[in-house]
Amino acid sequence: MPLPAPSADATDSLRPLCVDLDGTLVKSDTLWDGVCRLARNQPLEFLKLPLWLPGGRAHVKAEVARRAPLDAARLPYNTSVLRYLQAQRREGRPIFLTTGADGSLAERVAAHLGLFQGILASDGKTNLTSKQKLASLQKSFQEFDYIGNSRADLPLLAHARNAMLANPTLGLRLAVGSNSLPIAQVFIDQRPPVRTLFRAIRVHQWAKNILLLAPLALSHRLNQHSIATAIAAFFCFSFIASANYLVNDLLDIESDRRHPSKRLRPFAAGDLPVAGGIALVFLLASASLAILPQLPIAFAFWLGIYIAGTLAYSLYLKRIPLVDVLVLSGLYTLRLLAGGAATGTEISQWLAGFSTFLFLSLAMVKRFSELENLRERGASGTHGRGYLVSDMEQIRTFGTSCATASAVVFMLYIGRPDVTDLYRHPTRLWLIVPLLIYWLYRVWLLASRGDLEDDPVVFAMRDPVSLALGVAVVALAIFAA
Repeated sequence: MPLPAPSADATDSLRPLCVDLDGTLVKSDTLWDGVCRLARNQPLEFLKLPLWLPGGRAHVKAEVARRAPLDAARLPYNTSVLRYLQAQRREGRPIFLTTGADGSLAERVAAHLGLFQGILASDGKTNLTSKQKLASLQKSFQEFDYIGNSRADLPLLAHARNAMLANPTLGLRLAVGSNSLPIAQVFIDQRPPVRTLFRAIRVHQWAKNILLLAPLALSHRLNQHSIATAIAAFFCFSFIASANYLVNDLLDIESDRRHPSKRLRPFAAGDLPVAGGIALVFLLASASLAILPQLPIAFAFWLGIYIAGTLAYSLYLKRIPLVDVLVLSGLYTLRLLAGGAATGTEISQWLAGFSTFLFLSLAMVKRFSELENLRERGASGTHGRGYLVSDMEQIRTFGTSCATASAVVFMLYIGRPDVTDLYRHPTRLWLIVPLLIYWLYRVWLLASRGDLEDDPVVFAMRDPVSLALGVAVVALAIFAA
């Protein structure tokens, strides 16, 4: 829309303050956010993206904004910039949203914030960035102040009366330094990049992949070669798992922003750009593929099943009640199968049965915990899931039954005659039973109290009681052997 021009002799308090949207007022790039939402909710429409490219970047922005509109109230705003704009608005200063994003999104942002006197945005034909944005501003204003974040903003910053930066990119920092451009103010709202990177690839979730080492450890046939192979399989699997977590988080950007804790994930919070996340996916996948030739083909088969399963889960299956927990528990068991395939270790029917019930219980407790937290906030259902708070008691019944069944399978295993081939004193394994039952029921008790917020496996890696019980179980297994 056209911008009303203030008087020619505007003072600092009346001089128009123009602020960019992507990467400046909002920490993320809204075009990439929209593309991720389009891929998540309308994959067939997402496949049309190459057909829009000949129309230019502005056309792509318009098509994405029309098919995958973002919720302006949930965008990751730069709190430092937002506070500054609110203070300037209270002083009566005219503020304008000048952005390369599509006009429909800019209007929703302006309506949500209520700060702007006017909007200048892309219109489906003109991509309003860099010199094109500068020409539009110079038509409306004799002088202006500007807040930007990227190298594309350099022409505007160079012509602004007061140039200000918000979470500036490395390219802009270098350009500002080489051009000796005076900067009036810098607004920073970012988490430490290294910590953000590790949070994004979820290194803490690699704890689940220790399951790949379980078949070899339980076979009691450890040697230097088998241990090296198991470790290679662990890292190969972990790199792919992290890549899958990144894909899942990219697809869930919009829904994560509606969640009280997931909104702090790197992509949802705007702390890590979507383009950077895509690059990380390819980097991690390449690292995994570099290790894969050193491992048996059978391991590659199970790794492929894992990739297909996690993608199906991320795209669709996570929305279907009960199917989602069956898939989650299956992905845990699949780690055992992959570990056995890597080292040539046979997975016994007893281990498969025990793990199926155990991991199904843990998947159930994760869903139960999410519903418990929703109930405490007064919500009735999950966003992007198929569960209702009223399902809690049924899920508790399913989960505790599976927990008990896993303990029963373990007890039946101890009574098998062939256990004596692995353990000289198999009766000592009965000492593990009460520890297993205590841990499982304790997890469910904590979930019922609303004290379990993490994935139960990750919780076990951080909980002192769980760690102590784990050490005790290993000690008892050695004692029995």
